Amino acid sequence: MANSSQQTFFNVRILFCFSSVKGFLHLGGLRTALYNYIFAKKHGGTFILRLEDTDQSRLVPGAADSIEDMLEWAGIPPDESPRRGGTLGPYMQSQRLDLYIQTAQQLVESRHAYYCFCSPQRLELLKKEALRAGQTPRYDNRCRHLQAAQVQEKLAQGLPHVIRFRLEEGVEPFQDLIFGWNRHEVAQVEGDPVVIKADGFPTYHLANIVDDHYMKVSHVLRGSEWLISTSKHLLMYRALGWQPPTFGHLPLLTNKDGSKLSKRQGDIFIQGFRRDGVLPEALLDITTNCGSGFTTNRMGRTIEELISEFNPSKITTHSALIDLEKLPEFNRIHLQKRIENEKQCHLLVKELKEQILQAYTAEIHDREVLDKDYIERVLQLRKGHITSLRELLKPTYSYLWVRPSFSSQQMAALTPEAHLIASLVLKLIEDQGEKLSVDELSKDLKVLAKKTKATKYRDVMKLLRLAISGLQVRTCWMFLL
Repeated sequence: MANSSQQTFFNVRILFCFSSVKGFLHLGGLRTALYNYIFAKKHGGTFILRLEDTDQSRLVPGAADSIEDMLEWAGIPPDESPRRGGTLGPYMQSQRLDLYIQTAQQLVESRHAYYCFCSPQRLELLKKEALRAGQTPRYDNRCRHLQAAQVQEKLAQGLPHVIRFRLEEGVEPFQDLIFGWNRHEVAQVEGDPVVIKADGFPTYHLANIVDDHYMKVSHVLRGSEWLISTSKHLLMYRALGWQPPTFGHLPLLTNKDGSKLSKRQGDIFIQGFRRDGVLPEALLDITTNCGSGFTTNRMGRTIEELISEFNPSKITTHSALIDLEKLPEFNRIHLQKRIENEKQCHLLVKELKEQILQAYTAEIHDREVLDKDYIERVLQLRKGHITSLRELLKPTYSYLWVRPSFSSQQMAALTPEAHLIASLVLKLIEDQGEKLSVDELSKDLKVLAKKTKATKYRDVMKLLRLAISGLQVRTCWMFLL
């Protein structure tokens, strides 16, 4: 692996490119964006969001806005983007078609690219024959050998066509920020790739090269699945006489058993985590904790600490195994930090109040439970114990917001002696008034239980628990004194 810690970075413009045809931002995409963001901020650079939307048939409505919404929610907003703009936009590839066509024509004129008139039927036949022979399907470069006159005749006839880049042998090695020196002779294993499709839109290979050049991108951190394609991209840079950016390919984020994170799981989209009450800090923390690239590896790090401790030379090449079963613990730690921060706690109080109203609107009789001070007291008492605000809305904690109710059957289950001392318990609480404390009350109740020998202390507590919380079994309940 390259020792990037010894490198000096000037005018860093680092890119996060996401496809709006693939849908909404998922955990793997968030992790890639996070590393790009951290790299940019570590070196005083610019974090750029560019959206791929050149496959018009597969566009997902609302995905483009959602991607930017989720980055902002996560606390890693881009400096330049479709929404924020920038001096080197536009940042949607469908709005940059003229640049792609112009560059493709330049490649054709320099004989680094050519028109291909092969029909989809012929390409499908090539694929089937290769598979039948046990070979990897590849284009046979047939149209590469057409004479200029033949090309002009077919163009004049209006035949459907694409533009393909001419792969050549002799790829130069490149130094990846993470995987070190790499070189892949793509011409030996691939057919010439399409750079302009029949509909006039570019493929990923051309569009990203053109955009990186004109947007003056200095660094690209992307998934390791693109590592082999980088040699192909470098051939295009060389053909155009352009200086390529520095590449770094991040190892894959996988499940804890090493299997690939799949969007079909339905639980790796950022909207889902947000909906379930997961804090953005917890998501950023767990995705970096399971990976590498930092001087320490501990739970509870903030984005500022991640930036400070980031070191690309420490990123390993093996997959990062994420254990989402640990996410509640990460959330518990970061929720406690928010509660202990005065400004953030006020926001939590407001959020919890809205959730209480939504969950118990018709059942709330005492409006005092909606008071800011009361809700904040609840949060302070439960910090370090709850993993999300939603836990406080579960039946276990309902007594905090609504008057407890219990059935005659529940009351009948208690001993008659416990009923007799109920009035004594209530009088005890009234007598102590504002001086009442949990420790003092517990001590007095034990004394009371001893005086009424026929009643066991646990029966007294059952009655008290039922009266205060409506819960008959022992659980996590508390006095708000």
